[in-house]
Amino acid sequence: MRLHFPTLNPVARISLGLVALLVSLLMAADLAFGLIPDRTALARQVRQQISESLAVQAATLLQSGDTRTLQSTLDSVIQRNTEVRSLAVRQQGGVIIAVAGEHGTWWHPPEDGSSTLTQVRVPVLADNKPWGEVELAFKPVLPETFGEWATYPTVVAMLTISVGGFLAFYLYLRRVLEYLDPAKAIPDRVRTAFDTLAEGVLVLDKQGRVVLANKAFRHFHPSAQEDMTGRAVTELTWLVEGFHVTPEHPYPWVTAMERRSNSGDQTLELARPGEEEPLRAIVGCSPILDGHGRLRGCLVNFSDVTMLHRINDQLLGTLVDLEASKEEIRRQNEELHRLATRDPMTGCLNRRAFFGAADPLYEQLKAEGEEVCCIMSDIDHFKSFNDRYGHAVGDQVIKSVAKCLGTDLREVDMLCRYGGEEFCIMLPGATPEQAVEVAERLRLAIETNAGAAVRDIPGIRITSSFGVASIRGGAKDPAELIDQADNALYQSKQTGRNRVSLWAGERSVGGDAEVPELAHH
Repeated sequence: MRLHFPTLNPVARISLGLVALLVSLLMAADLAFGLIPDRTALARQVRQQISESLAVQAATLLQSGDTRTLQSTLDSVIQRNTEVRSLAVRQQGGVIIAVAGEHGTWWHPPEDGSSTLTQVRVPVLADNKPWGEVELAFKPVLPETFGEWATYPTVVAMLTISVGGFLAFYLYLRRVLEYLDPAKAIPDRVRTAFDTLAEGVLVLDKQGRVVLANKAFRHFHPSAQEDMTGRAVTELTWLVEGFHVTPEHPYPWVTAMERRSNSGDQTLELARPGEEEPLRAIVGCSPILDGHGRLRGCLVNFSDVTMLHRINDQLLGTLVDLEASKEEIRRQNEELHRLATRDPMTGCLNRRAFFGAADPLYEQLKAEGEEVCCIMSDIDHFKSFNDRYGHAVGDQVIKSVAKCLGTDLREVDMLCRYGGEEFCIMLPGATPEQAVEVAERLRLAIETNAGAAVRDIPGIRITSSFGVASIRGGAKDPAELIDQADNALYQSKQTGRNRVSLWAGERSVGGDAEVPELAHH
C-alpha cells in the first residue's frame, strides 16, 4: 500500500532528506568518535563507587555492632540516590541484617552469583574472612516507559537537532528552490549551498537535462569537470555506462519522475582513467515538485561508498588468508602429532605414545572388570638378515612385518614398535582365547606374505614368534602385562620359533595347547 502526502512540498521533502543525512552523519560520528557520552559506562562507574563505599561503611558499622546506624545509612542512601531501588546487608546463610526499600520485589540476582548493572553484590569481610555481602538493586540505565524515553537526553538532543535542522533546511531551501528552472541561471548562492554537501548532487529538469552539478559530483570523474549545464544526462557516457538499464528498469531518475516518488539504493560503478579501482556509489533520486504539485525536475544524489567496498574487500581477503593459515596450522599440527607419536620407519606407535595411551586404558579396563590382552612379537633370526643382506634389507623386513601385523587389527587395538625388531600389540576387550587366535592369524600372515614383500631378495622366508598374556594373569599395570607376554615370547623362541605361546604363570602354554582351561585360572 502506497501512502501519499499531498501537503508535503518539494522543499519539505528535500529538507527531510537532508535532516536524515545530518542525523546519519551524527550517528556515524558518534560510533566513530564517541560524541555522545556512554551512559552505561558512566552508570557502571557511579554504581561501583556507591556499592564499594557502602560496603566499606557496612563493614565498619558491623564490626562495631552498630546496626541502628547501619539501618540509618541504608535509608539515607535510598533517599539520596533515586537510582537505587532497594539494598540490604545479608549475612552468610541468608540472614538479612538491615534492609531499605522493597528488596524482595527488586532484588533478582543472577544464578551464577555474579553482579550486573542493576543487581550488584559486594562481599563484606570480617577478620579477612567472608562474612556476608551488601546487595543493591538499581534502576535500569535505559528508560522503561514512553515518558522516560521522551525525556531521555539523547532522544531530546536528536529530536532537537532534527526539528531545528528541518526548519533551517526548509527556510534555506525554500529560497533556493523557489526559482529552479532550466531556463534561468542558477544563483551563485545556490551553487555554493550544494557545493558544501559531501555527497555528489545532480539537479535535472523534467526533460532530464543537467541544471546543476555540485563540487563533489564534479570530482567523480575527469570528464565531470566540463560544463554540463543544459546537456541531457544520457549524453554523459562516462556516467550512464555504470547503470544496468532495461525497458523494465530504466534510469532511476526516470522512475522517480514518472512515479512522482523517491527512487534510490541503486549501486553505480564508474571506471576512472588511470585508476584500477572503480568508484562505487549509491544513487538516490527525489522528484522536484512546485507548490501546485507539478513536476519540475529531479534531484539525484550519489553517496561515495568506494572506501567501504575497499575495506570489505580487504576484510574478505584477510578472512580467506586466516582460513588458509588455520588449515595449514591444523595440517602441521597433525604432522607434528604423527611425528611425535609414530615410528618413522613403520608408522606404528612409538613406545612413549604407546604407554601414554595404554596406561590410562589399562586402569579403566581393570577398574571396570573388562578383559585386555597383550601380544609380543619378535622377528625370528632377524640378525641374520642384517648380517647376510645388509641393514637396508633388514629395514625392509621390519616394514613388511609391521604391515602384516597392522592388517588384521581392530581400530581400538594398539600396535607399537617396541624395539628394533620387536612389536607389542594391546587388545582391549579381548579374551586369552581371542588373543591367541589373533596372534595365530598374524603369525600365519607373516609366514605367508612378509617374504614376498621384500622384492630385493626373492624367496626370502620371514617368520615371527609370538607371546600372549592376559589381565587374568594378575598384572598390575601394562608394563607387567608386557613382561608376561615377553616371557611367553621367550618360550616360543625356546621351543622352536614361528609359534604362539600363552603366558600361564610360571610356565607358558604353546599355541596348540588347550587354551580354554586357562579360563579357570
